[in-house]
Amino acid sequence: MARPRAAGAQRAGHLVASPRRVRRGLNMAADVQTAAAAEVPPRGDGGQAARRIFFATGALLFAAAAWLTIARSNGMSMAGMPMPGGWTMSMAWMRMPGQNWLAATATFLGMWSPMMVAMMLPSLLPTLWRFHQAVGHAGGMRQAGLVARVAIAYFLVWSALGLVIFPAGAALAAMLMHWPALSRAAPAAATVIVLAAATLQFTPWKARRLASCCGMPKNLAADTASAWRHGLRLGARCVHCCAGLAAAQLSIGVMDLGVMAVVAAIITAERLSLPGKGPARFSTGPHHTSRSRTDQASGS
Repeated sequence: MARPRAAGAQRAGHLVASPRRVRRGLNMAADVQTAAAAEVPPRGDGGQAARRIFFATGALLFAAAAWLTIARSNGMSMAGMPMPGGWTMSMAWMRMPGQNWLAATATFLGMWSPMMVAMMLPSLLPTLWRFHQAVGHAGGMRQAGLVARVAIAYFLVWSALGLVIFPAGAALAAMLMHWPALSRAAPAAATVIVLAAATLQFTPWKARRLASCCGMPKNLAADTASAWRHGLRLGARCVHCCAGLAAAQLSIGVMDLGVMAVVAAIITAERLSLPGKGPARFSTGPHHTSRSRTDQASGS
């Protein structure tokens, strides 16, 4: 005698799960796919495009600062003052006719600040890009605004250094003009400063300052206050790191284009030569790493 078949248990001699179990399995599979899609960034060139835009913007800023620096340098070099001892003192340390010291300080900062942007931006851009990646979860314009705040705070530190340097340089220039013997000793003093700066480049102190100058703090928050603090911290560390090179430049010629180019090249090269800080470090980002791990997991 034939027995009644359980509904949904067999079809054409095959075991078949109940419709409720089938729906439950499909829902679980959909949930897994959704979670995977959320963890793995979409395949595309969005990260590369952002990187190209970032460094193209930096190149434009560098070009503008370099153009302004060259224009100011040409004006200053044409008005240099011959000094006893066979050297020429830059007019950057002097007041123009009818100019007070406040206006002279503003003029100096108008020359100093673009020069610092032109000299330091090539070495700063990789650090700014690492910050850009670290705050990537902020997204869009907020991410760009945070990077801009870091850069502004960084160069504010260098501008503050200019405020300290100008009074000291102006006072030294006045002494050199009044005492010819001191002016004749200036070339020898400049040579000693340059040699000391070159020696400082190979000391453990310089290595430690260089490492801290390019560091990225852990657990960096994507907010305005953290961006300002990070930029000020970077600026202060880089001022310490570049103290020897800055002293050498000031002793040779604050607006000498050749000296600027050499010092900027040294600063950029020493930062990009650090392990994990060079151009190869920026050819891949977090998206590439996530995709690599996903591909390995799917292949296994």
